[in-house]
Amino acid sequence: MRILITGGAGYIGSTVGSACMEAGHEVVVLDNLSAGRREFVTDRTFYQGDVADQQLLDTIFSENQIDAVVHCAAKIIVPESVSEPLAYYENNVGKTVKLLQAMARNGVNRILFSSSASIYATDAEFKVSEDSALDPGSPYATTKFMVEYILRDAAHASDLKALSLRYFNPIGSDPKLRSGQQIEHPSHVLGKMIDAWMDKSTFTVTGVDWPTRDGSGIRDYIHVWDLARAHVAALEHLDEVTAEDPYQVFNIGTGNGVTVKELVDAFQEGTGQPLNVVYGPPRPGDVAGAYTVSHRAKDLLGWTPELTPADGIRDAIAWLPERKKILGY
Repeated sequence: MRILITGGAGYIGSTVGSACMEAGHEVVVLDNLSAGRREFVTDRTFYQGDVADQQLLDTIFSENQIDAVVHCAAKIIVPESVSEPLAYYENNVGKTVKLLQAMARNGVNRILFSSSASIYATDAEFKVSEDSALDPGSPYATTKFMVEYILRDAAHASDLKALSLRYFNPIGSDPKLRSGQQIEHPSHVLGKMIDAWMDKSTFTVTGVDWPTRDGSGIRDYIHVWDLARAHVAALEHLDEVTAEDPYQVFNIGTGNGVTVKELVDAFQEGTGQPLNVVYGPPRPGDVAGAYTVSHRAKDLLGWTPELTPADGIRDAIAWLPERKKILGY
């Protein structure tokens, strides 16, 4: 297959592209480089521009026989979405509609969407499946929720075949260190731990009064390479799983709930060094979290995770000298 990855120069999109190429597929990338890095896409066809640029999309589709789109392009910072909701709705929702219109106009009818487990309303045990109730807790999460419904309705009204992959919490880097977290000071939990470890500063556990086993948030930390492999499986089984219903959703997680305090312990064990930890209130838009108990991805896509949170910590740390070499910081 020839696959267009929007946001394909970013942390997740570039890793998905590498996994697709290893599986024998051709990759075309569209990225505006607002967060992505050109250094991650030197070995694949690359177009710089906006995901809603109709003329550029027509050019990409006319110059490349695209079989499927993996839509990763989005704004993703939860607290920022709380303070700038209109920018998130415009970028994540409005521009997805423009992408879908261009796909329809050019006869491209397969799409994988980078959705999020943050759309779930969790139960008392923090376990969710694809059938769990939805209750997005931030404008960011609501944009994912809205796009899922747009895809569902578009698929039922046309020849579009769409899969939403509900990501849990990606960590780590490409194990071959071709790409990794490209933001110097990322806002996600492992990135902040690494910053504190490198700077010998403090790591703040944001929220310690959640109704979890130790009061800190609970997450399903999935290695970014396993996440990338899930995209390959979804692409290769897309026609099969949409045979009866053209819109399907899949949870992409490990099935193991790990609290933030437990991740701190795993980080300290992995580095062999103590981490200076303090406790603070939740950030705007934060939720207690969840982990998946679904087997749909295994049963229908033949995908299971192979790497652990410890592997993710190891690869995230191994990426740091490569990041400095490749990106300069």
